[in-house]
Amino acid sequence: MARLKFGAFLAPHHPIGEHPMLQFRRDLDFVEQLDALGYDEFWCGEHHSSGWETIASPEMFLAAAGERTKRIKLGTGVVSLPYHHPFNVAQRMVQLDHMTGGRAIFGSGPGALASDAHTLGIDPMTQRDRQDEAIAIIRRLFRGERVTAKSDWFTMNDAALQIQPLQEDMPFVVASQISPSGMTLAGKYGIGIISLGSMSTQGLMALPTQWGFAEDAAKKHGTTVSRSDWRVLLTWHIAETREQAQREAGAGLMRWHNEYNVGTLQRPGLQPFTSPEDAVEKTAGGAFAASTIGTPDDLVKMIKNLMEVSGGVGAIIGFAHDWANIEATRRSWDMVARYVVPEINGYITKLRESQKFVIENRAIFERAGQAVMAKIMENEKAAAALPLTGPGRVAIPAVNAPDLQKEAAKRKA
Repeated sequence: MARLKFGAFLAPHHPIGEHPMLQFRRDLDFVEQLDALGYDEFWCGEHHSSGWETIASPEMFLAAAGERTKRIKLGTGVVSLPYHHPFNVAQRMVQLDHMTGGRAIFGSGPGALASDAHTLGIDPMTQRDRQDEAIAIIRRLFRGERVTAKSDWFTMNDAALQIQPLQEDMPFVVASQISPSGMTLAGKYGIGIISLGSMSTQGLMALPTQWGFAEDAAKKHGTTVSRSDWRVLLTWHIAETREQAQREAGAGLMRWHNEYNVGTLQRPGLQPFTSPEDAVEKTAGGAFAASTIGTPDDLVKMIKNLMEVSGGVGAIIGFAHDWANIEATRRSWDMVARYVVPEINGYITKLRESQKFVIENRAIFERAGQAVMAKIMENEKAAAALPLTGPGRVAIPAVNAPDLQKEAAKRKA
């Protein structure tokens, strides 16, 4: 099985009350931690309202993150294309690619918050078509073309990028939530996908249908889509025990749901949680839960289930949140890197095989112990000391150690 990539998606969703400057710094610390732990990708989005989502320019944030990190890929998750002139978006992404040493991923969307579109005077009915139109233009610019185009929302006259992306082929990714538009765009242009709707049980179960939209569009437009370019968002909080994870995450999860999803966004059909325990049960309880609040083994099981349900994806992206305090949150991401990623990707499979081989073939290695014993017996003083030898008194690597107690007993006999 191909190895999965792992990453994090920071909307961000931060409760109102903390100093914004310190939030930005804490989020940059988080990216630095992910890079040190070996995560493959980091994503952050663009929002201009709601109070809880504070990054207005993902390119600016990622440029700062690029200075703190060495290898992690940095994705805009997402640039809301209808909010910007396509030429300016292309220019900013090229600059980000150069400033990060070729680590930029261009993720785009139509814009998620209705309040953002309202602020900018944009009709929501036009947003998805404008995203489509902008992607086509930006791809032409990235190929080095000189573009003249006139639309009802932008004009370009003999436009060409004076600097091309550092990467020969900067990855393009579109966000997909509930509607088929994101998947359809991915198929139309043969580009990657990040599925954000999988944070709900219904979204998780709909993944096979969603992938079908991408394949149908690819067939229609003569392109191809690859599951290796399909990223799926999951939510988790991990601790040493399930009970500890639930204690750490319950209150913050309840606040996030009640204050943001229900109270601020007023998402249809959602009801407030009545207690932290209720929050955990309704979010991560049951066999078909889309979130994991538990142990590394619980998350491994969730990811394997997702792979089976979806038919296979290329990357698992964890949703970054403040359900737990800073220390517990950092430990959660650390535990995923240490225990979940290697279990999923088989990094420790050969270590277990090696251990098992030594255990099951101990007789093969007895000759090494015999060689040590032979040298002991060649020395008169060492041989005389054998009866006095006790457990743990001789610092010999276990694999080469003869049974000194057994030999001592022979000597006494």
